[in-house]
Amino acid sequence: MIHAASRQALAEARARLNGLLETLDSRDGEAERTLAAELYAAADLLAGQPRLRRTLADPSTDASTRGGLARTLLGSRLSPASVTMVVAAVEQRWSSPWDLTDSLEILADDALLASALKRGELDSVEDELFRFERILAASGELSSALDEAIVPAERRVQLLHAVLDGKASAITVELVAHAVASGRKRSVQLAIDDLLEASAMRRDRSVARVLSATELTAEQTQRLASALSGMYGRPIDVRTAVDPAIRGGLVVRVGDEVIDGTVASRLAAARSALAG
Repeated sequence: MIHAASRQALAEARARLNGLLETLDSRDGEAERTLAAELYAAADLLAGQPRLRRTLADPSTDASTRGGLARTLLGSRLSPASVTMVVAAVEQRWSSPWDLTDSLEILADDALLASALKRGELDSVEDELFRFERILAASGELSSALDEAIVPAERRVQLLHAVLDGKASAITVELVAHAVASGRKRSVQLAIDDLLEASAMRRDRSVARVLSATELTAEQTQRLASALSGMYGRPIDVRTAVDPAIRGGLVVRVGDEVIDGTVASRLAAARSALAG
C-alpha cells in the first residue's frame, strides 16, 4: 500500500508510464502484457532483495545514481521499455523502499489494463473483476483460502486458476493471479477494488459498484449512471450485481462512499431503534 508521502512519486511514475505506452508499437496489446510481466518481475526482485530495495529507494542518494544502478543491473534482463520504466520509478523520491516495490506492481497492473483497453476488452475485464469480487464476498472460505499467507503462493494461484480458467479472460486471470501471489496485498478483495479504480482512471472515469435485489435492466443501469455522473460531476461507470439479501433498493459504492437505500438496511436500523 502506497503511503501518502509517496503518492506524488506514484503519480509521476504513472505519467511516465502513460507516455511510454503511447510509443509502443502494439496493435494486439502484447507489448503492454510483456511490459507488465517484466515490471512484476522487477517488483518481485526488489521484494526478495532487501539491500537492493533499500539502495534503489535511498533518498539520500542522487536520483541519477539510483537510476544508473537500476539500468546496470536490469539492462540485460529486461526489455528497453521495461528498463526505462523501472529507472523512471527508481528516480522518484519514495517515503519507504516498500513504496517503490508497490509502485512497480501498480505500474504493471496499469500496463495490463492498457493492454485490455487496446484489445477492446476493458469493459469485460471490469465486469469479470467486479463479479469475482462479489463471489469472494459471498464465499468466506474461498476468500480466506486465496489470502492464506502460510499456504505457498503457487498453491493459492493454482486454486485461482481452477476457479477462473475458462470463465474469465486471460488478462483478468493475470491481474488476479498476481494479487493472489503478491505478499504485499492486504487481501484479494481489496486488490480487486484497487484494480477497478485503476481501470476507471485509465478512461478518466470512476466506478460505481451497485448491488440490487433483482437484476437491473440496461435502461435502469443507464439512468443510474447518468444520475451518478451528475451527482459527482464526472463520468461514472456502473457495475451491477444481484444480492437477494438486500431485499429491495440499491447499495451504491463510489470509492469510499456508500449510498445504502436498501430495505435490509432500513429494517436493521428499525430493529436497532427498537432494541434501544
